[in-house]
Amino acid sequence: MKSLLWVLALGTLLPAANVTRPALTAVEDSVNRRLKSLVPGEPYLLLGETHGVYLENYGAVFTASVNLVEGPNVTPFRPAISPRDRAELRQRKLDRLPKLREIMRESLVASAAMLDTVPANEQMVLSVALPRYHWEDTSGLPAQIVMQATRGALVNLQVNPSADPAAAAKTFRIREY
Repeated sequence: MKSLLWVLALGTLLPAANVTRPALTAVEDSVNRRLKSLVPGEPYLLLGETHGVYLENYGAVFTASVNLVEGPNVTPFRPAISPRDRAELRQRKLDRLPKLREIMRESLVASAAMLDTVPANEQMVLSVALPRYHWEDTSGLPAQIVMQATRGALVNLQVNPSADPAAAAKTFRIREY
């Protein structure tokens, strides 16, 4: 019981991270710019704006929604989507996924530098939802990509960019659903 009280007392003595709303907004804007660069000139790529929140004792979490490819819609004049159009849409999405993952990694590294008040042991997370059409072939296509790493590891990547690429890749925890 005494050890629990000691831990609770210590937790109240440690200064909380001072992550301000303007700092989160700056990261949101940076992520938006990077995501829009995925396909320049495609106006419906970023669906809404990136949103970020700081969770004390966990880290900073950012979410976005990206439509990798604007596809054809079912209309009274086009009651069905052809198999060729479905296959073409799927391939275009698959082709854009590696670039999206690269942008996500770059965004996390940049956000770690921008949010220098987040403790080094806390997480930096970027989650991108990828909406789908009800008619499309989604095999091999994630509906969401979640990428995260500790802020300290991300700062290390920024300071030491010549690090071994395999080791740098292990910095990130990536989950695709």
